[in-house]
Amino acid sequence: MGGGSKVIAFYLPQYHPTPDNERWWGKGFTEWTNVAKAKPLFRGHYQPKIPADLGFYDLRLSEIREAQAELAREAGIYGFCYYHYWFGNGKQELELPFNEVLRTGKPDFPFMLCWANESWHKKFWNKDGVGTSKEILIEQTYPGEKDIVNHFYHLLPAFKDPRYIRIYGKPAFMIYMPENIPSLGQFIKKWEELGMREGLGGIYFIGHLQKLNDKQVANSIKLYENNNFNAINLVDHYSVIETFYKEHFFKHLRNKIERILLKRPITIDYKNINKRVISKENKANNVYPTLIPNWDHTPRSGKNGRVYTNVSPKLFAEQVSYCLDLISDKDDEDKIIFLKSWNEWGEGNYMEPDLEFGHGFLKALKNSLKRNQAKKIQ
Repeated sequence: MGGGSKVIAFYLPQYHPTPDNERWWGKGFTEWTNVAKAKPLFRGHYQPKIPADLGFYDLRLSEIREAQAELAREAGIYGFCYYHYWFGNGKQELELPFNEVLRTGKPDFPFMLCWANESWHKKFWNKDGVGTSKEILIEQTYPGEKDIVNHFYHLLPAFKDPRYIRIYGKPAFMIYMPENIPSLGQFIKKWEELGMREGLGGIYFIGHLQKLNDKQVANSIKLYENNNFNAINLVDHYSVIETFYKEHFFKHLRNKIERILLKRPITIDYKNINKRVISKENKANNVYPTLIPNWDHTPRSGKNGRVYTNVSPKLFAEQVSYCLDLISDKDDEDKIIFLKSWNEWGEGNYMEPDLEFGHGFLKALKNSLKRNQAKKIQ
């Protein structure tokens, strides 16, 4: 890949009707259904979040996919990492947008895939804002070697596409929950073998890791290394909230009381965790950090959600700059940053323009990248 830092944004290929979603949730359901019906749950809570430039779009439209890529490119984003859903035995979900990107050759914008390998549930939310699964909608399965081979060949046209993101010459492929794969070593070995056979040079495997505590990180890194992963995408999103409240007992107590008495979600001021989401572990060549501009899960989970309060493009710019400085000594090929996310509107976690900040977050990213580049030239 080479060159300066590359920001790759996670992309949710939802926002279009699917037969299963309509069966579960009703005719015409998309993620916009949750987004539009969200309500403010406390003073100063900005809901619903309304998209600006692109409106409540439908990802079946090529014009929307082109406009998204143009906005991302203008902001300095290198490419999209599309979530990919393969439940075993050929069962997929939300595959239409990416299939159209692949089929049409448009937009001409780099991409890679992240296998979101977890079951889909009809979720209920507990008082700690954690999803508790009561009913399986689609179960993630791992049928064995035949399915491993079929999965690879299903994605081979994508891996061979000139737009596909390569790291150290190999197509980059992220696995969202590697620890859930019962024969992880077999999967990686087989795909590596098939990648060599098909002229790809192998596969560059990235394991996604949501940091909860140091022991969990150490165990996961060991698992990844033992199974020949090339790199780790580290997300400190949840651990920083827990760590902050452990360090600030009275703020935690107040938050807990407000949640019980006022029935409000878990909140944390963005300024208190902004730079913390990029931990020192991300200095290692094979650990790729994750930028988080905002978060508000209440469209999906109501009063049991988590909300970053007082988010702003200015604070996000500080996070970006801090991250760029932290990884400045890495090898060029490893100067990769993931951005969570491009369009997770149901989690209040997006970069696309809205009515509150307009292009603010996009400009913050662009200006931070420009400043970093100017600093390197001096």
